[in-house]
Amino acid sequence: MWLTRYGHLGRYGLGTGSAIPMGNIWMRKLPLVLLAVTAMSGCTYLPAAGPTASAIQAGAEVATADGGILARYEIIDVTPSVVEALRGRPLDSLLASFGDHRPSSEPVIGIGDMVSVSVWEAGSGGLFSGPLVADRFSAGSKSALIPEQPVGRDGAISVPYAGRIKVAGRRTQDVQALIENELAGKAIQPQVLVSVTRPISQAVTVTGEGAAGARLPLSGHGDRILDVIAAAGGNRAPVNETFVRLSRGPVTATVPLTTVVSNPRENIYLRPNDVLTLVRDPQTFIAVGALGNSTELPFQADGITLAQALAKARGLSDFAADPAGTFI
Repeated sequence: MWLTRYGHLGRYGLGTGSAIPMGNIWMRKLPLVLLAVTAMSGCTYLPAAGPTASAIQAGAEVATADGGILARYEIIDVTPSVVEALRGRPLDSLLASFGDHRPSSEPVIGIGDMVSVSVWEAGSGGLFSGPLVADRFSAGSKSALIPEQPVGRDGAISVPYAGRIKVAGRRTQDVQALIENELAGKAIQPQVLVSVTRPISQAVTVTGEGAAGARLPLSGHGDRILDVIAAAGGNRAPVNETFVRLSRGPVTATVPLTTVVSNPRENIYLRPNDVLTLVRDPQTFIAVGALGNSTELPFQADGITLAQALAKARGLSDFAADPAGTFI
């Protein structure tokens, strides 16, 4: 039973053993196609079924033109300590890559957001005592509703008698105070209410083969990954074939969807302008050599034991296989 390490490819596998859980190892190197090679004992029954154990061992090192030795791969005997070392390899983690901080319950206004402004005065006869445009402003002699408008590229909106007001990067209550200050001395004790009717800048993009593409606004209380996936219509691919890829600025990290579902710590809060991609990537392993069935087989769960993998390949051939020369 051997573990072969292909240094130039960075692939790792686990040699045969009926009680060794291969699924845990596979989950630590996702996405990965696991190559399982079953060596023959050297007999001539199936010369094309696969290499012999001695051929694999001899091919680990080759001579170079200058008389040196080139190590093509390493062969490591499988022991419990080797298995535990592989299990201890660090997992990709959204929590480690991005942290998990609840966004502010009072998000700031951003460029592109749709904003509406309401102004009240203490008495009639002021600037806002009558509608500026009768069919668009609210009724009442002491208030006016300025129609919603997008925050311009300059980060500002227009307010009658106050001019261009810088709102980008500010909270609504800060903008209210700023407009009231600009209207002081012009309006009668003005009171202002600013509302973000469509928070376009506070949105995330959901895309990928496993999801219906959408750009979704984040709620004020904060939304986690699974919340946003549900709001986008849910995952359309099998859970064990889906990977969650989160991009935030220059950083991108990918984990299996099963990890996000089973580990609440990985179900982190999303931030504005995050890109969440659901990638469908069926996991398979290839079984070749002196087996009952040389083929590519799917993982039908989030893990599989080595005994189960051999069973899927219909086991080792009674006449051609060398149980002591089985490799992955």
